[in-house]
Amino acid sequence: MNNTVFLADKNSKAWNFAKKIQTYVLETKEFLIPLHEVSITKFRNGEVEMYIPENMRGKDVYFIQDSTKYPQDWWVELLLIKDLLLNSSAESVTFVIPNMLYSRQDRKNRPHVPISARALAKSISPGLKKIITLDLHAGQIQGFYPENVPVDNLYSFPEVVRSLRRYHLEDLDNLVVVAPDAGAAGRTRYFLQRLEKAQQDTLKKQNYSFAVFSKERAAPGEVASMQLIGDVNEKNCLIVDDIIDSGGTLCKAAQILKENGAKKIMCYGTHGIFTKGISDLCDNYDFVMTSNTYPQENSLIEVIDVAPLFAEAIYRAQRGLSISKLFE
Repeated sequence: MNNTVFLADKNSKAWNFAKKIQTYVLETKEFLIPLHEVSITKFRNGEVEMYIPENMRGKDVYFIQDSTKYPQDWWVELLLIKDLLLNSSAESVTFVIPNMLYSRQDRKNRPHVPISARALAKSISPGLKKIITLDLHAGQIQGFYPENVPVDNLYSFPEVVRSLRRYHLEDLDNLVVVAPDAGAAGRTRYFLQRLEKAQQDTLKKQNYSFAVFSKERAAPGEVASMQLIGDVNEKNCLIVDDIIDSGGTLCKAAQILKENGAKKIMCYGTHGIFTKGISDLCDNYDFVMTSNTYPQENSLIEVIDVAPLFAEAIYRAQRGLSISKLFE
């Protein structure tokens, strides 16, 4: 661990996230891993310029990127920081990416469109040691990366379940876990399994069930129709998703759940982008939960800190320990 360093843009929202990772490793593992700054500025025409004051020669560098940045800047910065570090003779470069952008375009859903997730993988992989990210939109994206660049896809659900059982235990009675669409069914069933596992050693057993929406889109981000499959009458409902973008799908889902007799309606989305704000969501849900992969400043949103999860994964990766044991 002596040659390990963290790297982040001090003027970005990733800096505080990186400091939390550093603090966790120091307090729980008693290792002080230096956190260095990369200076990222722009020329007048918008081109990105980078500079790292410290010597990176022989270092195992973990670059913590800011997923809230403009997606095109985010992508270019990954390309340039890797080139900078490899040319500075860094021993290895690992990207810590709280939310993997361009992961929603993981296949050709119609002719003459790019597979953007694959294009991203091809561009950032050469020379990279590893990628650590959280709740990929589609797990098969890991297959776009070569064998020598493993993608550690962390899961936030164990942290979410712990938070729900700590602060909302009564709301879990007679609970239906709802997938917002068929593509999220596997993710939602995994969440259901985590809930069931969490109550194995408790005297009070709660009943959980599953439901799913069948959804058709008129255009990206625009829902044409939704149909509920499953019984939610007189039951509490929790919708689980990986991304909350505009929140339009979730608002429509909440209305349909209410029409079908649902009692309390809750939702969790790992990456809370909230491009249209949170007022409509909060009007339709009893509470909304997200992680801090995107910093949240509104007190109406319940935020789960996933920086310790990333810190534990980084420590285990650097020490050659199992990361999968975090989720057993």
